[in-house]
Amino acid sequence: MNGYKVCNYFFNNKYNQLINNDKDINHENENFIYDNELEQKKELKKELLIKRFIKLIFIVILIIILILSIFNHSNSDKINVAFYNYCIRYGGIERVTAILLNYFYKEDNFNFYLITVSGILEGEYSIPSNIKRICLSEQKTNIYRAIRMEKIDILINNCDDPNEIIKLNKLNSIKVIHCTHSVFLYRIYQHFYHIENTVYQAYKNCKYVLALVPLENDYLFKIWGINSLLMENPLTFEFNSVVPSDLSQKNIIMMGRGNDPAKRFELGIISMKNIVKVIPESTMYLISSFCENLDKKIQSLNLEKNVKITGFQKNPGIYLKNASLHIFASLSEAYPMVLAEVKIYGIPSILCGLDYVILAKGGTVIIYDDDPDTIAKEAIKILKDDEYRKKLGNEARESMKNLSNEIIVKKWLKLFLSIYNGLDPSSYSNLFEESYKRITEEEANIILNNQLNLLKKRIPDLKDLTLEKLKNYELI
Repeated sequence: MNGYKVCNYFFNNKYNQLINNDKDINHENENFIYDNELEQKKELKKELLIKRFIKLIFIVILIIILILSIFNHSNSDKINVAFYNYCIRYGGIERVTAILLNYFYKEDNFNFYLITVSGILEGEYSIPSNIKRICLSEQKTNIYRAIRMEKIDILINNCDDPNEIIKLNKLNSIKVIHCTHSVFLYRIYQHFYHIENTVYQAYKNCKYVLALVPLENDYLFKIWGINSLLMENPLTFEFNSVVPSDLSQKNIIMMGRGNDPAKRFELGIISMKNIVKVIPESTMYLISSFCENLDKKIQSLNLEKNVKITGFQKNPGIYLKNASLHIFASLSEAYPMVLAEVKIYGIPSILCGLDYVILAKGGTVIIYDDDPDTIAKEAIKILKDDEYRKKLGNEARESMKNLSNEIIVKKWLKLFLSIYNGLDPSSYSNLFEESYKRITEEEANIILNNQLNLLKKRIPDLKDLTLEKLKNYELI
């Protein structure tokens, strides 16, 4: 019995121990299972968070893509228009480009660009900050690559290199508007009689050509087979934005690039020798960058007190408002911004043979002579006669009152839209109402005869030139 009890005791003790051990084991298993579940839950939660984060990033990327696509779509709806210039300082062409861009940048239907051959130079005309500037020399690229990179739709070409014109004409991806400025007399005087006909020949193959000279647009281009549209230049000053000169002071002005022999500032300087003899208080202001040759000429004639070189002026208004006479002696011009500026200020002008420019009439005296004595004689007459001077001044200002930048800018924008949509150049005449009276064949022949006589005086080797040869550019 005792053995039984002992056995039973051991059995029970061992059994209880085993049971307790089993409980401990189960408890440990339960803890293990619990911890494992926690780990799994953490892993699942982590995976879920990662998936949600990835999903969020994906949604953000989709939103960005959507915004960019909307932006690109809105940009793709705009017409990309670029002006192509050698530079953007000093000259009339450059000033015109700057003025237009300062109006165009506000337009919602266009993106405007300025492409220049040169880099950024001192004394440039200001352009809006949102106009993209591409300097070919600085960026070591060329016009054709720039056109492709910026996806230009319309290019306004202000560069007159015949080879460049021909190359640009071969581009099928864009529409090129070629601004001729002045093909005719400018080229004759620039190269004298050794002239190449390639310039106007190149324009013959251009689809879109703009002219600035009525004689060319209305008559000569028709003879040469060039279909063109005359487009006025914008104004530096709006008609109502300036107070006209009272013409009371005996101040004479000449404006332009004094270092350009074709502007012929020397004629004006020499004429002052006679003018100061009659009107000692008269002063001539050469509104130009300093030019050593002109300065030497002034000193050689002892005219330092009467002739001043002002230096380059972005806004010449300070001199215009005190001027009483403008002398314009250029060999050739197209649409002279200088003449527009002095006319808005109501200043009379003496023009040396420039009867073909669109602003020639109204407040001007045209002489067909390069003699400084003739210039001096006309200048003295105008400065001495107050009534005559004021009459010419009123005529000058009156001739500008119907011109405004608002009208000119609208014409340009209409031209861009029409060309972008496939304008046929033959319908140029229906594009918008012309603001000038077209010249007749008879008027054209009178102007050409005047210019023929001047050419023979100025270039002796052209003494046998006939009117028919001149019309057909047969100069050699």
